[in-house]
Amino acid sequence: MTEKRRAGLFPSLKLVAVAALAGIVAGGVAVYMRGTVDGNGPTAASAVDCAPAKDVIARLDPLARGQVAAFVTEKSGRDLTLPPFKGPDGKDITLAAYAGKVQLINLWATWCVPCREEMPALDAVASEYNSDSFMVLPINLDIGEGGLAKAQAFLDEGQFENLPLYADSSFAAFERLKREAVAIGLPATLLLDPDGCELAVLQGPAEWHTPDGKAVVEALIGLRG
Repeated sequence: MTEKRRAGLFPSLKLVAVAALAGIVAGGVAVYMRGTVDGNGPTAASAVDCAPAKDVIARLDPLARGQVAAFVTEKSGRDLTLPPFKGPDGKDITLAAYAGKVQLINLWATWCVPCREEMPALDAVASEYNSDSFMVLPINLDIGEGGLAKAQAFLDEGQFENLPLYADSSFAAFERLKREAVAIGLPATLLLDPDGCELAVLQGPAEWHTPDGKAVVEALIGLRG
């Protein structure tokens, strides 16, 4: 993806995002999700100690500016646990598979124009920063017959080398999180620390491969160092 093409994708991003979000809300689709309280998920008595995350969150607050001004920190650093979703090999996987890594989880769908426009920047971030301590984890939410095929075709067409297809086409993970969420629209990006504690969320699109976005990623990579 050339810099010229990447730059050309984003001038209309905010206007498109507003329209997309309004349409999704009107349609009753909820896609930004936080926390769980059912019998299978974490509660106030979670086994994961997220107290250390509060110091990290305090360091992230001043970085909500410019291209990522919309991200909001989760002050309690709560544990985030999801039911299994599909990994790139088509098998069930959970976030626990990536314990020890900071995770930038992006929820997206092919029918979401801002999601599609956001992908080049996410791929660039993944290319630059994916490592033993950090990963971009895009989870596709296309459902229905052919949903996975559409998602894979889009990724293939864009030649996104570092955005493999993870998918929650069953909506099991989505539904659990939706029960305790504010539903706004796609895309949505969740930031998790290496213990799976939620640090922040950004609702709507962002240009992550900019100095503003990279400052957040670099702060996350330096979490407890």
